[in-house]
Parts: sequence; C-alpha cells; structure tokens
Amino acid sequence: MKASSYWYLANFWIKTALFKKKDPIIGSIIITDRCNLRCKHCSVNNITEIMYPYTQIKKDMQTLYDLGVRILFLYGGEPFLWKDGDLTVRDLVVVAKKMGFMIVTVVTNGTFPIILPEADLILVSLDGDKERHNAIRGNTYDTIMANVKNANAKNICLYMAINKINKDAVREVCRITNETENVKAVSFNFHTPYPDTKELLLSVEEKRAVCEQISQMKDEGFPIFNLKSAFPYLINNSFPTPCHQSLIIENGKISVCGRCIDEPGLCEACGYFFAAEYTLLFKGNLKITLEALKTYSKYI
Repeated sequence: MKASSYWYLANFWIKTALFKKKDPIIGSIIITDRCNLRCKHCSVNNITEIMYPYTQIKKDMQTLYDLGVRILFLYGGEPFLWKDGDLTVRDLVVVAKKMGFMIVTVVTNGTFPIILPEADLILVSLDGDKERHNAIRGNTYDTIMANVKNANAKNICLYMAINKINKDAVREVCRITNETENVKAVSFNFHTPYPDTKELLLSVEEKRAVCEQISQMKDEGFPIFNLKSAFPYLINNSFPTPCHQSLIIENGKISVCGRCIDEPGLCEACGYFFAAEYTLLFKGNLKITLEALKTYSKYI
C-alpha cells in the first residue's frame, strides 16, 4: 500500500477507536451466487444463480465508496464465473481501483486460471491436504494447486474454513503456504454453522486446540495472516457483534458485517476471524492494534 493509504487508515482508526464512530471502511460485493462447486460447508451458493449486471455492480461500488469504504472484496459464488458481455471480474477490479479503493481483493475457489495481476490480494480457498480438501470441495485439489503455481502475480493468500472434516490439516496448509512461491500467507476461519451445516461446527475444545496450533506455527515463522490476540475471543465467541465497520452489498441491499446477520443465532456462533479481529481493532484493543500493524504491513 501507498504511504497515503496508511495515513488514511490510521486516521480512520483514531476516529473509530477513540471517538466511537461506526463508519464503514471494509465492504464486500456479491457479484453472483453462481458457483461451479457445491462444497459441503457452503449454504449460500446457486440460490438464484444470477449474474448481476456490470451497471449494478458499479453502482454498488459507488454506494460503498460514498459511505467511506476503501477496502473492497469481490465475492461469489465464484467470481471468475461472472461475465457481462465481454467484461469479466478483471474489469471489475480495474474499475474499483480507478474509483479509488485502496485495497481490492477477490475471493475465489481457485478452479479457474488465476490471471488477475490488478488485484491487491486474491483469496484462494484450500481446505486441507488433498484428501480432506477433496472430501469437502470435490476433486479440485490438483487443479487449484496448478492454478496457484501458474498464477501471473504473487498476490495470493490461501483461505481455509476449519471444520470437523479438516481440523487436523491446518499444519499441512501452512506448509503448502510456506513452500508455494506465489502465495503470500494463509488466512483461517472457523466454520459458521448455517442450519444445514451444523454438524461441521467445532466444539470449544476443538477451537482451542486449533488456535494453539496456529499460534505455535505463527511463532515458528509460518506466514499466517490472522491475529493471535483475537484467538481467545474466537474460541469462546466473546467478541462483540456485528462489526459496524464492515458492510456487504448484493444487488443494492446492504447488510452490516455479513449476510449471516439475518440468520437467527449465527452471530453467537460466528467463526469469521475477520469479524473478531476488526471489531476488536476498531474498538481500540491495543494488543490487537499492534499485532494488526505488524501483520497487515507484512502481507498487504
């Protein structure tokens, strides 16, 4: 990031943490819910299968920007499926950067060629070693790893949702991250249990064991994007929700924090590491803030 971006974010933190503002800084746009996979842990794919038009997505970008959002995520479904005529997700990244967003990230399942050098970061889902990943996402592991290795920019972060199936594969994903040239870091979440996927939810004891392992690996120097200081809050779901500094928009409809806010009981079982990290960061938690400065400056 440019130095001016750091100054902007520092000023935002001061206004938010010290003066208790609730303005947004992080925004996500659902550009389609169409997906080529049907993963065991996912409850939000292929519900409408609508490809939102470019004009609507650009309008949603402008809405978020006008509200103060400067860190943008493009989500699906699968974003690489999105098309409007000759336009692809690559064109959306370009227009978002021209609009003034400081950081633009695309979240993908990695099954399509990763040709997206304009993005600041690409989150690629990898849910364990080959056996466990394929048990969750179908026979896609080899395709994803080939696409990651053949990517034309070193702007990839692996992204793992930890659940009952893959909880013992965290170390392996960290090893893959460390040994794959195009990958900057790995980011973890716990499974958030929509009603049809409750059986994948980790117990408090399982979460604690996973966090201890991630903490140890981070101490060993593995490139892990998450903040250890937030782990105690994640284990017990004791962080405040929702995160008012994060918005998500789909076809003009804005939700605070995430789509799951409308599902009864999900906030209390939230597994999104970012929700804990950002909420605590913007409430002025000094330990979280110092670790965030060190971690984010290293990988963004």
